[in-house]
Amino acid sequence: MKTRNGFTPLIMYLFLVVAGVIAAFPFFWMILAATNKSVEVVRGRFFFGLNTLENWKTLTTTYTLHLSFGNSLRNALIATLLSLFVCSLAGYGFQIYRDKAKDRLMAVLLLSMMVPFASIMVPLFRLFSQMKLLNTTMGIVLPGVATAFLIFFFRQNSANFPMEIVQAARVDGLGEFGIYVRIYVPVMSSTFAAAAIIVFMGAWNNYLWPLIILLKKESQTMPILLASMTQGYTTDYGMLMLGISICTIPTLLIFITQQRRFVSGILGSVK
Repeated sequence: MKTRNGFTPLIMYLFLVVAGVIAAFPFFWMILAATNKSVEVVRGRFFFGLNTLENWKTLTTTYTLHLSFGNSLRNALIATLLSLFVCSLAGYGFQIYRDKAKDRLMAVLLLSMMVPFASIMVPLFRLFSQMKLLNTTMGIVLPGVATAFLIFFFRQNSANFPMEIVQAARVDGLGEFGIYVRIYVPVMSSTFAAAAIIVFMGAWNNYLWPLIILLKKESQTMPILLASMTQGYTTDYGMLMLGISICTIPTLLIFITQQRRFVSGILGSVK
């Protein structure tokens, strides 16, 4: 039996299986490499090894893994919570309230997405230095709290938000912030989940800005730690792959647990 596109279901499933294998192969190879010695990784050994504990011992004794992991997790969680609160409020306001100046402001915000981050790094560093925010969590988090993309994302998804509920809540005497907390947030839960995944992954993998603003080794994050493993004359690839595998765990978990909400939020659905 053929579909309207002329492809049989068997060919479609085969294509999806092949695509899935290709997509999952780098992750599988990373896990394999984490169990082997460095020389075995360089030789391309494609089997599980017995060097996992040795790689773990070398990783934990040579580098401050627990400290860097904790720093990254703390920074990513704070950045996610603050960004969701600020950007969702902005997106809610841009969509709910009608004003001509509001559209001009949104146009300016969208134009700001064209400015590369490298062009503002130096003045941003000087500003944060004067504010004494170097080597601090807020110094890492603040530049990404309000992003034009996330504000636009919430605004577009809020287009499906039923205005009748807002008007009914106002008639019942509920304040604007109460409408946001008690009605908007629960109804837009899929959008919040999708935005949380986007912000968390961006904050967790952020490398350039923390590298600039963090001047102490005790404050370094996981991407900086992994980059430091490749410095020097030789690289222990088994230990490096184990570190990368550990670094992928939080983003992998949050995406797997929120996958359905992520898809719903990207499609702009409202529950």
